[in-house]
Amino acid sequence: MCARFALTATPDQTAAFLDVVALEDFPARYNIAPTQPILTTIAGVAPAVGSNLPNRQPLLVRWGLLPAWVRDVRDFPLLFNAPSESAIEKASFKAAMRHRRALVAASGFYEWRRTGGRKGQAYWIRPRQGGLIAFAGLIETYAEPGGSEMDTGAILTVQANADIAHIHDRMPVMIDTRDFERWLDCRTQEPRDVADLLRPAPPNFFEAIPVSDLVNKVANTGPAIQERGVAATEPKNGRGRKPAADDGQMTLF
Repeated sequence: MCARFALTATPDQTAAFLDVVALEDFPARYNIAPTQPILTTIAGVAPAVGSNLPNRQPLLVRWGLLPAWVRDVRDFPLLFNAPSESAIEKASFKAAMRHRRALVAASGFYEWRRTGGRKGQAYWIRPRQGGLIAFAGLIETYAEPGGSEMDTGAILTVQANADIAHIHDRMPVMIDTRDFERWLDCRTQEPRDVADLLRPAPPNFFEAIPVSDLVNKVANTGPAIQERGVAATEPKNGRGRKPAADDGQMTLF
């Protein structure tokens, strides 16, 4: 699963990583939660005039996908993750898998491991070599009853690799930079053509750093939540879990 992540790179660093022309200024974000705005990148609709950069468009979306056919959002679950193994078959995700694939820029993500009956030990999971990563994302534009539209999105997940499995059995799908163009190309690349990209990260790519429970509260948004803490004792059984999402956060950008 992926219920919290961070994007702490500068706009210029993020734009260079995603190969987009420019990004509006935004602050470092250390504790991004579902229902908040997240930065995604999609394929553009026309060639970029006078630019050698790939034709990509940044898009700010609400983290929590709403399919176009939903009638009452109050009765619909918060879909901030999408299982990659079944996304093409599920009614909630199959249209986005075919037509609206995206990249979600991140500096790393958080995961929780169950420790008995308590809220689990939190870990900050980041690339060992530093830098940015891109999660595989899906986008849907939801038309509200009043007529306004809202772009929404979800992050695809996959079975965790050995680096993460002792913490949680799922992890976000990460798209390598060499595969950005193929993942975003929904015109010529059908879901079956990009299925090979829906795999766990390579071994030893990530490091998991135990952190304090500051990250559990969405209101805590500073760098202190990533400071190394003391890991709880490894549980003998059970898989990780995480605190529930906060539905009231839509104002960080």
